[in-house]
Amino acid sequence: MNIGPTHLQSVVMAMMLFGILAASAHARTYHGIAMHGIPRYAAGFRHFDYVRPDAPKDGSLRLAATGSFDSLNPYIITGVPARGLELVFQSLLVRSLDEPFSLYSNIARTVEMPTDRSWIIFNLDPRARFHDGSAVTADDVLFSWRVLKEKGRPNTRIYYARVERAEKLGERRIKFTFGTSGNWEMPLIMGLMPVLSRAYYARVPFDKTSLEPPLGTGPYRVITVQPGRSITYRRDPNYWGAHLPVNAGRYNFDTVRYDYYRDGHIAFEAFKAGEYDFHFEPDPGRWATGYDHPAVSDGHIVREAIPHSRPVGMHALVLNARRSPFRDVRVRRALAYAFDFEWLNRTLYHGAYTRTASYFENSEFAARGNIGPRELALLEPYGETLPEEVFTGLYQPPTTSGDGFARSNLQMAFALLKQAGWQVRDLRLVEVATGRPFEFEILLVKPWLERVMLPYARQLAKLGIDARIRTVDTAQYQYRLTEYDYDAIVYQWGQSLSPGNEQAFYWGSRAADTPGSRNYAGIKQPVVDALIEQIAGARDRGSLVAATRALDRVLLWGHYVVPLFHMTVDRVAYWSHIVRPTVTPLYGTQIDTWWFDSAKNR
Repeated sequence: MNIGPTHLQSVVMAMMLFGILAASAHARTYHGIAMHGIPRYAAGFRHFDYVRPDAPKDGSLRLAATGSFDSLNPYIITGVPARGLELVFQSLLVRSLDEPFSLYSNIARTVEMPTDRSWIIFNLDPRARFHDGSAVTADDVLFSWRVLKEKGRPNTRIYYARVERAEKLGERRIKFTFGTSGNWEMPLIMGLMPVLSRAYYARVPFDKTSLEPPLGTGPYRVITVQPGRSITYRRDPNYWGAHLPVNAGRYNFDTVRYDYYRDGHIAFEAFKAGEYDFHFEPDPGRWATGYDHPAVSDGHIVREAIPHSRPVGMHALVLNARRSPFRDVRVRRALAYAFDFEWLNRTLYHGAYTRTASYFENSEFAARGNIGPRELALLEPYGETLPEEVFTGLYQPPTTSGDGFARSNLQMAFALLKQAGWQVRDLRLVEVATGRPFEFEILLVKPWLERVMLPYARQLAKLGIDARIRTVDTAQYQYRLTEYDYDAIVYQWGQSLSPGNEQAFYWGSRAADTPGSRNYAGIKQPVVDALIEQIAGARDRGSLVAATRALDRVLLWGHYVVPLFHMTVDRVAYWSHIVRPTVTPLYGTQIDTWWFDSAKNR
């Protein structure tokens, strides 16, 4: 049949509306790709469901941060980057937040990918521009990959090292080949790679901290920097991607400003005084008693507990297993018995918190109930190296009556410590073999956590353990985290609805020896590394769930942390001149979808 050019074009457009266009016998072209299954939004969609597409573009948004900053480069381990830099830089594709893991066209207009995901081709949008008006080209994408692989943060070095070959196929066409590694997530990982200007970083050293406003492709530019005090971003009226469906209803404020405060208490007082607009409330005690303020009673400050469906991850006191005595699992397990969550929750937090009992809390990935056959198959080859409880037990943090004494728990803790070679001498716990006293430092950066850790330290003192609380400034804290120079810290690992390669950055053996990773506990276990590979290579949701639950069991019974607590709502307060959409996505509150109501005064 003879098909004329006009008819052919209409056939092509029709196929593109379904997100798929045949590119060759072995690959397809996509406008959206999902980790598993089919993306929610078909090609040609106009906006995400959780935005107001016609939101007004006006006004300013003032936000708060604590601590300080000394860098405008968020992609290196040196320095403390300023908040909000994601407004300046953009990635090849954009993630939707009402799906577990799906990406859509951004700097890359389309992608091509075979069914085995062994490679991916990005076709760049010819309209994509840096802030100086220069076009985004394949050379910029290849530069970004190389510099992040060689000089970026440890997670990007790990991810991008999986690329076996990178090729420029045209001025706006790039191919990344992964080979037969079976890492199902890698095409999506590359889609989230930020695109940096090769020309700009030929002049500005990438691996050095700098306070020079960076050149990006995003909706905002840095316009004012007061080092360590504030940073202001202005929406670019010529932003090349304003018309894209992924950006409809987002980035609605003309300016976004972050002011830095010494700590959260000072910041909260500034919020009540109207110095900034949006406050995320981490303290249930303050939520219950700290908002007796005229601006709240007259409706100028709005308080909301907004439910979300994202995993809350593990919020915990992290014990550094690189150091003695935390190398001994019995010692780590003993310390969990000294934490009286029930007393703390009742006394300080009005019963608002739930105890965290999984590294993937509030998700289907949390290990619950008896071990399943698919988990068992993954773990049995490592049976001799794992504690029996991984196969037979359901992990639950120790509980108390909430009376503040926890006598039976302390007895359990002392029995474990005795097995590990510790005993009390002159009211101090000492190691029998060396006579060394049991003492360690809990390093903090948020002063409000002192309220949590001081009662815990008093419980440890009943065992003869000297736990010292030390709160330091942001720069010192970041440096010590990067170098793993601590005994214990309080940290929360965030998780997504589609765990993947980031797990290697959190728990992998290689990450444990790489400065700047988030393997803060120093975990080095072959079974953990193997399960992470299973997670990254899972080709269906069922396989992903099984591998992640198996990992959860191994981590929990390794007793690397003392689990703390969580909530499944975002408690926020905000001045009424900023407004949010009626729909909240799975991942919770997203301030980049809010807007300014010019009819209301500040």
